[in-house]
Amino acid sequence: MTNSKLLFSLLLAGSVGTVSAQSLKDARAAIEAENYGKAKTILQQLVTKQPKNGDNYFYLGQVYLVNDRADSAAAIFNQGLTADPKATINNVGLGYVDLLKKDKAGAESKFALATAKLGKKDYEPLLEIGRAYIETPEPDYAKALEYLTQAKAKNTKDIAIPLALGDAYRGLREGSLAYTSYGDAMDIDQNSVKAKVGQAIIVRGAQAYDEAVTQLEAIAAETPAYAPTYRELAETYYQWSRMPGTTDEKYLELNKKGVAQYKKYLEAAGDNSLEAKIRYADFLVYSRQYDELQTVSEELAKNPSVDPKIYRYLGYNAFQKTKDYPKALEYLNQMFSKMEKDRVIPLDYMYLGMAEIATNSPKPAATGADSTATAPVLTPENTANIQKGIANIKKAIDGDKELLGEVAELAFAKYQEQELQTAVSLFGLVGEYKDSPYYFDSHYYAGEGSYQIGFKKDSQAKDAEGNYVNQDLRNQAIADFANAQKELTIIETTDNKEAQDKYLINALYYKAFSALGSDDMAQPKGDFVAPFQKLIDTINQRGTQEKNKAYLVDGYTYIGLFHYLKQDTAKAKQNFQKVLEIDPANEDVKGYLDALK
Repeated sequence: MTNSKLLFSLLLAGSVGTVSAQSLKDARAAIEAENYGKAKTILQQLVTKQPKNGDNYFYLGQVYLVNDRADSAAAIFNQGLTADPKATINNVGLGYVDLLKKDKAGAESKFALATAKLGKKDYEPLLEIGRAYIETPEPDYAKALEYLTQAKAKNTKDIAIPLALGDAYRGLREGSLAYTSYGDAMDIDQNSVKAKVGQAIIVRGAQAYDEAVTQLEAIAAETPAYAPTYRELAETYYQWSRMPGTTDEKYLELNKKGVAQYKKYLEAAGDNSLEAKIRYADFLVYSRQYDELQTVSEELAKNPSVDPKIYRYLGYNAFQKTKDYPKALEYLNQMFSKMEKDRVIPLDYMYLGMAEIATNSPKPAATGADSTATAPVLTPENTANIQKGIANIKKAIDGDKELLGEVAELAFAKYQEQELQTAVSLFGLVGEYKDSPYYFDSHYYAGEGSYQIGFKKDSQAKDAEGNYVNQDLRNQAIADFANAQKELTIIETTDNKEAQDKYLINALYYKAFSALGSDDMAQPKGDFVAPFQKLIDTINQRGTQEKNKAYLVDGYTYIGLFHYLKQDTAKAKQNFQKVLEIDPANEDVKGYLDALK
């Protein structure tokens, strides 16, 4: 889901109250002002009083769509077609439902039905099709322009047309044309707040968030009763917080400001309904404001039958705040069992996967890279569920690449907690996305983690004398060492200077030891020699010998040992003597040199 459509998709129907106006014009005005509670009340009354008027059903269906109730909206549109077959605009609504379900062919078919017999002055279906292409989670702004241009050719007085054109051009990043279109709207109504807000959002699209905030705040001060301005301010702060390089403190600050603006939005809209609280909770989910979400979700939990989204909030809250992972998994499974598939968002798969992993990952018996203690016991069921969780997280990333950062964060957390197998699986997943800013970090830690896993298994496969007594564990260790080498080779061979500066020395070190761990030292192949030699050369070229003494000692020692075992006395002596230059008291190397005399 794109950020520009985030809040549109989260808006929900408002409160039901006493509404004096009863005309379709008033209902449409309420929709434009995002007072969906008022619009819903008017339209429900109109459908009752004028059951043969198909337009009433279309706009009531629109409210259900905004309320994230696509199936209910489709039922309303179909009722409208049955009640008034001539009101083919309801086919536009059904086409939009198809777009939500990613059925583009079905949508185009229904849009064709809606426009097949338009009169010379009939433009509203064209306008609404254009809006549908703009407002769908996967917008097609070029298609929107096709229909909106046709609508404009038929009517130059309806302000909704240039407003929609402005939205379409803005989506295409045609800022100048968007600004002109909003200006055209103000030529029709110089007091159009929506047009002014549209022009301010153009600035936001250029990532000039501070300027966008300034303009929107000025509009809010001038017309404080217009609720959508505050919603746009909330989204502006949210988008600002998602900028790369934003510190945790700045992220928190911006989203707190966003929440404050969203509260103003609800207050200006005059909506105190349960639906409004769900709307607010949705914003809290996307802005990651879990403290506030906890308060709201506890209140919503009193009405769990109203909307399956409530289980989303409870599940997220259980994961983030109370760390009750089994409970989080229980809530999320309830949500998935009750919610229509097209209402599920990528973040739901993310949390489901994280909950599956956390619930099935036993805590380690010991920490530290060199620990030989027994690794955490994973039952076949645990392993299957962890893999299921990773598959769900992949589904989340494929739906929203911005979630890669959270997956990387989870992987680092699991790594620090020494839940290495889970961490390596997650790092491997992040490493599949070459455009990820965490690409090289993930390959490095997947490699180092695989080495650590292999080292522990290899140690556990031996008896006290160092003889292998568990061939199955030994085979697993060799597979882990092979994975470590594969991952670390990506660091070794990249031309990315930042990645090499950050990781190359350590990558070569762990790659060399992984190759060493895989080898049979009774008859060594020596695959570890090349990475150890490259490690030595890299350290010397960078002039970091003092910092990396231990790495140099290991490198020269194992290269010397290989030549010692191969009875290449000259090369063995040469490397062992290098060790003594760095570590004159090294008794192991002295012993080898004595044996070569």
